[in-house]
Amino acid sequence: MKSQSLITSSMFGGVAVATLLLGAPLAHAQEGTSEDDAAPALAPGLQLSLKLEPGLAVALTDPQSDTTEPGFRQTLKALFGVSRYVAVGPSFAFTPLPAASSMTSSASSWALGATARLERPHDAPGGRFQAMSPWVDADLLYVRSEERNLPGFAAAAGLAVPIDHDRNFWFGPFVRYSQVIEGERAGFDTRDSKILSLGLSLEVGSGLQHKRPMIARVTEPVAAIVPVADSDRDGDTVSDNADNCPDVAGPVENSGCPTYKNVIVKPDKLELKEKIAFEWNSANLEPASLPLLDDVVQALQDNRGFNVQVDGHASSEGTFDHNQTLSEQRAEAVLTYLVSRGVARDRLVFKGFGETVPTETNTTPEGRESNRRVEFVVSFIIIKKAS
Repeated sequence: MKSQSLITSSMFGGVAVATLLLGAPLAHAQEGTSEDDAAPALAPGLQLSLKLEPGLAVALTDPQSDTTEPGFRQTLKALFGVSRYVAVGPSFAFTPLPAASSMTSSASSWALGATARLERPHDAPGGRFQAMSPWVDADLLYVRSEERNLPGFAAAAGLAVPIDHDRNFWFGPFVRYSQVIEGERAGFDTRDSKILSLGLSLEVGSGLQHKRPMIARVTEPVAAIVPVADSDRDGDTVSDNADNCPDVAGPVENSGCPTYKNVIVKPDKLELKEKIAFEWNSANLEPASLPLLDDVVQALQDNRGFNVQVDGHASSEGTFDHNQTLSEQRAEAVLTYLVSRGVARDRLVFKGFGETVPTETNTTPEGRESNRRVEFVVSFIIIKKAS
């Protein structure tokens, strides 16, 4: 007596190591493009989604509406994306309607069909609620009801909202109308069965792929900044083209840089020997980390051509928004301390990357600790000594 068709959607769903990264003498570091600035993109490969639609089902026409009570309808669909807007695939639905009284009998049916769905792309830009996807679909059905095989069709509309950052899981309301074409049968009421169902759909799919933030470098005209060959501005016997610190004297065995207790100067970066520690789940620096940052201050004061970008990172523990905010606050706390110790503010910027650029796996405690870090991305501009 009754038909069903539903959409298939599935179910479902610092402690920091700090490093000063020095840009090459011939390049200025520009702010990188973060993952939030780049347009999201669907993950590569087969675009398959599974959809589950449980809902309340009600018969709309006699005789079903007189003999049955509101019941339940369950639809399962497997959808294959043929474009960002269109998906097709098989569907299965089951609809039981309880009897209205002891004088009537219950009704049930199951249906197999083919579905075509039109939807807003799942890689639409914006945050979680800006990315919600309205959709409509239509089904052609084969219905088995009361030992009879009947044709049918269905149509539905709904709204899907992502419930995770990677957009693997979606959730939202739907309404579906289905009709079983009864045909002619002698001695029976052959009016078509018409069913309305309302519910919440659950969907799981392949989600998005995220692009790693990049640091863009713009090369300046070589002639404007190349130092004079074999010059030695700081007079430490290390020529400027081999001197990691060309404006401050240092021993040859340390590549022309002063020896710092907690900082190692390398051709392309300053590495810190210890971790910068913060209070738990806070941007407050631990007192034990202040001597380490004092060495960073000394290195920056000795090398006044360094412009520093402080990068904050977090592990995947906690929510995405919380990790993003905490990484920004910790990077800013480091910058604020450097300024308080005499580093010019116009030499410093900060940026938080949250959990988007892990250096280790986030599946182990050791990996998550490594990912809670602060980095210093540096542009090293050689300033020619006035004659």
